[in-house]
Parts: sequence; structure tokens; C-alpha cells
Amino acid sequence: MRSPKELRLHGALEKLGWIRMVDELNEVRQLKEWQNPEPIRITTNGTILVGFGRWRLATLEGRHEIPCLEYPLSDDEALQVILTHHRPARGWNAFVRIALALTLQPYFQQKALENMRAGGKYKGSTNLPKADRIDVRQEIARAAGTGPGNVDKVKKILVHAHPSIIAALQNDRVKINRASEWCKLSKSDQIAEFAHYEEERIEQKILREFPAGDANVLLDPGHVIKTLEVIEAQHPGSIVIRTSRSKRTVVLLGQDLLQASESHKEPTSNA
Repeated sequence: MRSPKELRLHGALEKLGWIRMVDELNEVRQLKEWQNPEPIRITTNGTILVGFGRWRLATLEGRHEIPCLEYPLSDDEALQVILTHHRPARGWNAFVRIALALTLQPYFQQKALENMRAGGKYKGSTNLPKADRIDVRQEIARAAGTGPGNVDKVKKILVHAHPSIIAALQNDRVKINRASEWCKLSKSDQIAEFAHYEEERIEQKILREFPAGDANVLLDPGHVIKTLEVIEAQHPGSIVIRTSRSKRTVVLLGQDLLQASESHKEPTSNA
């Protein structure tokens, strides 16, 4: 039994300033029997491996003790366990996992050097040859559960990307490949590209929520405009207009206005 105050997040999680505990916390709130909760897995120095939500909830509720299972792991070994547990099924996307795994680079480099020295090669060397640097990249990819190609892209993104793009990557609003291409631009141009991309993404979301309906329905734009004029004259403010930076104008018609336009009847409000 350990006090929640004795437990802590892994240093890599705190350094990056991001950890998805919300889903785990919500799941834990639904548990009815806290008398026998599943133990939180930790290292002997109190670093949490599994059970962030249970730990956070225990802290919020002011619990004095929570059951734990301790494992004798170093910080580097602990982070590998954390990454293995939080694969996509548990909500950590590839960008987040690679960003965390990159903090293990010195650990993997040291292991590679020790292996070379043990084999009698590069005795006393402090530099890795190209082949072993590639092996280090593969180890990082393996720890993150992703392909080695994305490791180099995420390294570039963490150095060159605008903070807003990094935040979007963490929340699955942008993919690694797209963000990597944006890194070739200045940060001001990056944010402009990101804004345009967000605009298109929101537009597509709206179009999915408002299906086009019968593709055979043809509307006379002139008649639609006149219908809108009548509605606005009868019910000022009932037509909502939003502006965007998109180069394409999209008009969404409610069923009431659509029916009025098709039948040439008097339109009703709330279009």
C-alpha cells in the first residue's frame, strides 16, 4: 500500500507536458467498487507504469493509501513498459509515442556502444558508426510501436514545427507526414497552412453532417436567393451567415427552405 502523494509521473511525460489521462479517469469514475480496486503498477521509486487514471482519482478524492504492484525497473526500462502498454488501443497515437520514445535515444546509444565494445570493435570510441545509428533509430521505433521512417520525421517536427501544429499532432488533428512537409516552411507559413487545413477539415465535417440528399434535385440559384430574401424580410435574423477563409463558398439549405424552393410555396422561418 502506498500513498498517492508518493507516486509520480515519468519524467519524460512531465517534460513533454502532455499525457492522456482523461479517458482512463472517466473509466475509473464508472467503477462502483473501489473497496477492491486493481493495483496500480509502479516502479520501486514510485514512477507510475499503468493506472494513471486510478492514481489521479485517488489523489482528487484524498485517499491516504492505494494498492500497488512494484517492479524493479530503471527510468529507461519503465518508459518502455509505459509505451508498450499505451499503444493505439489505449489512445496514445504514433506521434505521442515516438516523441516519448525519442527521450530514450541516449539509453539506446549507450547500449549500442557497449555492444560494440563487448565485440572488440571501436574500443574507447564515443561515436556511433552510421549502421549503429540506424539500429538506434530502429530501437526507438520498436519502443514506440511504429515504423522507423516516422522517427526522423518526428525529430524534425519537434525542432521545427509551430507549437500549434505539435498540439494538433498530439490530439490527432494532423498526421505526421503532413506536419513533416509543413516543417519546410517558415513558422508563419506553417500556421497559415494549418489554418487552411483546419478550414477544409471543418468544411468536410459539416458536409458529412449535412448530406447532399437526392443528387437528382436541381435548384435554381436565382429562386433560392429570392426565397432567402423573403425569409429574411419576414423574419429578420433567421438566416445565419458565417464567413471563412476558404476559396469555395458552400451553401447549406434546411429542409424547410429546400421544400419551399422546390414547390415555390411560401417559405417558413428557421431556414
